[in-house]
Amino acid sequence: MIEVVSIKFTDNGKIYFFNPRELTLSRGDHAVVETSKGMAYGECVYGNHEVDEQIVIPPLRPVIRRATPMDDSRATHNRDRSAEDLRLCQQKIDEFRLPMKLISSERSFDGSLITFYFSSGGRVDFRELVRELTQTFRDVSQSLALRVKLTQVGVRDEAKLVGGLGVCGRAFCCTQFLGEFHPVSIKMAKTQGLSLNPVKISGTCGKLMCCLKYEEEAYEDLVTLAPKMDSFVETPFGKGSVVGVNLLRGIAKVRLEDGGDTTLKSVPFAELEVLGGKARRAEYQAAKEAGNLEEAGFKPSVIRKPAPLVIPDILPELQGSGATRAGSAQRSASGGGKNQQPKRNGGGGNRRVTKNQDKHEPAATPTAAPAAAPAAPRTPAPRPEPVRKQHGRRAPDKRRDEV
Repeated sequence: MIEVVSIKFTDNGKIYFFNPRELTLSRGDHAVVETSKGMAYGECVYGNHEVDEQIVIPPLRPVIRRATPMDDSRATHNRDRSAEDLRLCQQKIDEFRLPMKLISSERSFDGSLITFYFSSGGRVDFRELVRELTQTFRDVSQSLALRVKLTQVGVRDEAKLVGGLGVCGRAFCCTQFLGEFHPVSIKMAKTQGLSLNPVKISGTCGKLMCCLKYEEEAYEDLVTLAPKMDSFVETPFGKGSVVGVNLLRGIAKVRLEDGGDTTLKSVPFAELEVLGGKARRAEYQAAKEAGNLEEAGFKPSVIRKPAPLVIPDILPELQGSGATRAGSAQRSASGGGKNQQPKRNGGGGNRRVTKNQDKHEPAATPTAAPAAAPAAPRTPAPRPEPVRKQHGRRAPDKRRDEV
């Protein structure tokens, strides 16, 4: 075991191990460390801790000192100069008319090296551009030791430097927590049962989404427990062929071969017994037609009977409700209470005609109620005549004619 501290140089950059020597750093502290490019200013993400020597990539470089207020101001000045550096570099790219897309820039801690990151569809000869940029920045900074470096990056690194939102609505994984990119293949999408359309499984950068790698190990373990497609299997419902597999639920859809049942059955993996593939299914069908299943090595299927359907007995409830309705109807016919008055029928026109009653049968006229006088016919109100619009002339104004 060896004592180290974890340092990162950018917000979404990779984490490196450094030798703390006699310093004790905590999370969030800034420090100046030694790198292969010179001194660098970084942030501690994990304080002094011990790790296995096998995971440490030699050489293990030391931490020079804890960051001072002067170091903090210098790092802030380098970040503020990034926008001006990009502007000058873009001007020179336009002068040389190079097919380059400038992405970002960074300065070393001591200011002796400026690195520009760009993307391009092919190889670009930028040697003249580097010489011109070096001379320009040396004149601006008045330092002959300043150097300029141009680095071409791919589409994945471009997305990591620029940032953005993915199809899931969240920020890119590479800008949040991915320190390095892992290889992603189309086989991962096939194992997880996703669509093989590149448009649906590709990220904003145009490459396959990095999140396909996250659950690959779990799906590989589930695949070992699941039957393959078109496998000939034995189920509690009989023999059949697998037509679909749901890895997360652990269920396979089976089309049965026995009993004439054409519906698909959902069977857990634990209740399946794989007998073979398409060839074994063809042997079963041939042996079934010949009537020698046992001679061909097929055991008779033990079909599980479905649970009986329990229908609740609701007859007593119906009888009770019927008696209640009969009693209420009898009370209504007898007059109900003392204060209840009989309803008067306004005439034969409101009498209902049942199905079994003849339609031409005259309605009974009540004797208790006097005949109502016929209502006077209602005269509809006259509708105003529409004003016809004449082509080429204005419609006459009634108010002007009245005057």
